[in-house]
Amino acid sequence: MDAPKQPETKMHPETCVIHGGHVRDSSGALTTPLLQTATFAFEDCRTGGARFAGEQAGPIYTRLGNPTTNELERRIALLEGSEDAVAFGSGMGAVSAVLLGMLSAGDHLIVADSLYGCCHALATEQLPRYGIEVTEVDFAQPQQVAAAIKANTKLMLLESPVNPHLQAYDLDAIVAIAQAQQVLTVVDNTFMTPLLQKPLSHGVDIVLHSATKYLNGHGDVIAGLVCGRSELMEVMRNQIRKDFGAVLSPNDAWLILRGMKTLALRMERHCASALTVARYLQAHPAVAVVHYPGLENHMGHHLIGTQMKAGGGVMALELNGDYEDALTFVDSLSLFTIAVSLGDPESLVQHPASMTHACYDPDTRRKAGISDNLVRLAIGLEHCDDLLADLEQALCHCFAKETQQ
Repeated sequence: MDAPKQPETKMHPETCVIHGGHVRDSSGALTTPLLQTATFAFEDCRTGGARFAGEQAGPIYTRLGNPTTNELERRIALLEGSEDAVAFGSGMGAVSAVLLGMLSAGDHLIVADSLYGCCHALATEQLPRYGIEVTEVDFAQPQQVAAAIKANTKLMLLESPVNPHLQAYDLDAIVAIAQAQQVLTVVDNTFMTPLLQKPLSHGVDIVLHSATKYLNGHGDVIAGLVCGRSELMEVMRNQIRKDFGAVLSPNDAWLILRGMKTLALRMERHCASALTVARYLQAHPAVAVVHYPGLENHMGHHLIGTQMKAGGGVMALELNGDYEDALTFVDSLSLFTIAVSLGDPESLVQHPASMTHACYDPDTRRKAGISDNLVRLAIGLEHCDDLLADLEQALCHCFAKETQQ
């Protein structure tokens, strides 16, 4: 089922997260109705046939589309500035849809040498089983990207900023290389959201989101979104999602729509608190380095103001210690919850080497810049003074241990 075409809008993003894509139904309901149904009844057989043939608009079956989910798709498309968007049952469902929808046996994929662990496993372990060649490169080195392109290269996949160490890539430079060779670019924009970064405006072809994170913002949904040109999203919706079935439930779409209404306010708080925390950590003797684009010494800081509006709510720190010290630090935190997600009201902490990126072999992990003493923090919505106090007691505990040895 085709999604409605996107109307032009001049709404500011802060307004679009509330009103974007909303169509008031006949009941006059202010909020989006939740149509929790698997299938839709037809008035007669000819109506059903016309909808299946694409001759008449209207819902058929929720795996093919649902009005509640359609509104979410319209809203994220408006926010990202894309022609269309397609919702999936998870962030990995969205990533898989793009890779399976755009690549065939014999094609070549270029991926960043540091990706979310499951994305890395999908690219390096699963896709080669289907005859797809994969090359890992450092996207911070444009010459490496250009050198990796082959005659059969079809796609580039990257995150910016990168999970977990927050390296930020120059999208303009990467897109210029890709477009010169007619290679599609796919960027995961989960860490930034469309309020802080719009990759499509830099020429990127497809944008991915784990809507589980900031877009929903409340830690109670698993979802993915894909944004891009209509012809690409047609493949995502009417081939990949229809046939592979990674559909988002209407209830989860409704929860994300509700969560997105506070996205602008939440992102302001996430970013402001994260910058305060990053500056505190940068000055602490127990911390070797802080990876956060909002800091002036970060390699991607120059992109703020041109590509990114702020540094986001996620950062990583490397302790003056080893693997065991990192585990001790994480376990010493009390207000930060040990959990592998981000974008929730609660501040979260995780140890990538033993958690989200444990599927990397040690050499590959080190090459990707993920050290054993790296810890990722997702700054929530708590009062920043309470977060600093929790970090202080945990770091002092670890630092005291180091000075005694």
